[in-house]
Amino acid sequence: MGLIGLGAMGRHHARVIREVEGMELVAVADAQGDKHGVARELEVLPDVAALIGEGIDAAMVAVPTYLHEQVALELAGAGVHAMIEKPIAATVAEGEAVAAAFADAGLVGCVGYVERCNPALLEMRHRIEAGELGDVYQITTSRQGPFPARIADVGVVKDLATHDVDLTSWIAQSPYAMVSAQVTHRSGREHEDMMVASGRLANGIIVNHIVNWLSPLKVRETVATGEKGSFVANTLSGDLTYVANGDVRSDWDRVTVFRGVSEGDSIRYAIAKREPLRVEQENFRDRLWGRESESVSMSEGVHALKVVEAVLESAASGTTVGL
Repeated sequence: MGLIGLGAMGRHHARVIREVEGMELVAVADAQGDKHGVARELEVLPDVAALIGEGIDAAMVAVPTYLHEQVALELAGAGVHAMIEKPIAATVAEGEAVAAAFADAGLVGCVGYVERCNPALLEMRHRIEAGELGDVYQITTSRQGPFPARIADVGVVKDLATHDVDLTSWIAQSPYAMVSAQVTHRSGREHEDMMVASGRLANGIIVNHIVNWLSPLKVRETVATGEKGSFVANTLSGDLTYVANGDVRSDWDRVTVFRGVSEGDSIRYAIAKREPLRVEQENFRDRLWGRESESVSMSEGVHALKVVEAVLESAASGTTVGL
């Protein structure tokens, strides 16, 4: 394995790659050097060409978003498998070019959507697939917190909302059909720092996303509501709670009318909590080995990018955008 990009995410990937069975980190590259000191005994190479020159089989790409296409196309041209940190590229056109290059070369190409590897969301998807919610009506997400100094080239939509778009489509096992959104700029940067969006998936599930990085309160929550109750995933703690639609009747008429459905038992599941980034790298390894894998395909990465671009288009035009 080679790793290009030794910044906020790259330093974590370096550690995890070294820990995963079947992977050996043999080369690292970053034009800005190794400010986090993760290279250890490895020489810090200047660019992707030097990384390829080390004879690597596969690469992890953790450079800023605007460089994704350039780096990925060089890797594909050299016959190197790759996983690219989300989003797959800066624009849909660039993402499609990357996906096509890897497909045409017969290479494994994945996108690093680490939220899919969160234990609470994995458990939620498994239980929904098993029918524990019955028909799913709605999925809502809230991703809010303080401004991250690591971000230089994108706003909340492409940095954060892309996670929620991907995980929602994955949990529901359906692409988006339409989306409507609002954004605002409050921090003096050219990119948006707050977003609200609502939409509908192709299978009829309605969705809602609240995203910002100007909140002093850190929230990472996904709620799926269906005919049998709601799953509430806290992805900060990795906890999943199920609140059932109850069958206990209330004789307080005002409460009964207000609630609509009755409130049933609440269960917080005891689930195994493995580090999501490690699960993500193991999924990539399994794809490389030809095993069944939950890794995110590049075509899925392109769909997420189409949705977030539709979010920005909707916010700019004041219209609902179809996909």
